[in-house]
Amino acid sequence: MKSPGNKRTNQLPRNLTEEKAKIVPRHFNSIASKYDLMNSLLSFGLHHYWKRKALRELGLKTGDRIIDVCGGTADLSMLAAATIGPQGRVILYDINRAMMEAGKTKVIRASFSDRVQFIQGDAEQMAIANGVFDAAMVGFGIRNLSQMEKGLEEMHRVLKPGGRLMCLEFSRPTAPIFRWLYDLYSFHLMPRAGKILAGSREAYTYLSQSIREFPLPEELAAILEKIGFSIVAYHRLTNGIAVVHTGVKPQSSSRLETVT
Repeated sequence: MKSPGNKRTNQLPRNLTEEKAKIVPRHFNSIASKYDLMNSLLSFGLHHYWKRKALRELGLKTGDRIIDVCGGTADLSMLAAATIGPQGRVILYDINRAMMEAGKTKVIRASFSDRVQFIQGDAEQMAIANGVFDAAMVGFGIRNLSQMEKGLEEMHRVLKPGGRLMCLEFSRPTAPIFRWLYDLYSFHLMPRAGKILAGSREAYTYLSQSIREFPLPEELAAILEKIGFSIVAYHRLTNGIAVVHTGVKPQSSSRLETVT
C-alpha cells in the first residue's frame, strides 16, 4: 500500500535541514497563541499522556535542577515543577519568545513562577556552564534544531555526571496499516486543519515533513550513545507515534551500555 506521504503536497523544501533556521521561527511565531489548543485537537489529547509518561521515565526527585530544552509553552516544565517541589528548579530554554510568553502565562496561573525560570537562547550553543543540572528534557523540539546532534551534545554537557536525559519525540507507527492511516492524516488532514483552525497550513505541513526526516528510534539511540550517554533506552508510545528516549551521563568514561 503506497503511503500518502510519498506524494509531495506542499512547497516546503524537500530537505528541511538547511532551511530550519528560517522556517521554524516563522512557523512558531504564527501559531504560538493557538499552539496548546492545536496540540490537543490534533493529537486527540494524547500529547498529555505522552508527556506524563515521558516525565515518569525521567525519574525526577525532590529538589532536582532541570533544564527543559525547546520548552516552548512550558507543559513539561510545569509537570516537572509539580514533581520536584518548592526546593527544585526548572530552567525553560527556548529560542522563540512568542512561545515562551504563552508559557509564562501558564506558569503564573499555576503558581510555579518560583520554580520555573525562562531563558531565551539557542539550544545548539547554550549560555550555561558545564555540569549544572540533575536532569535534561526535551519534548517534541529536538527535531526542529538545524543541528540536532549539537543540541543533544549541549544537553550532555550541562548535565552533572550521573544526570539523566529524556527526549520525547514523534516517530512513525510500527503497524503498516496504522502507518498508512497516520500518513494520510498527517500529510493531508492535519495541514487542512492547521489552515482552518490556526491560519497556517505551512506550519502543519512542516510538522509532517520534519517527522518523516527524523531518525528512527534505533538510529537516535545510536546517536545518543555516540555523544556519550549510557544506559540508553527507548519506549514506543501509541504504536510508535511518539517515542521516549532516555539516557544517563556516566560518572566516568566507562564502557557504555545500551538497552533497547
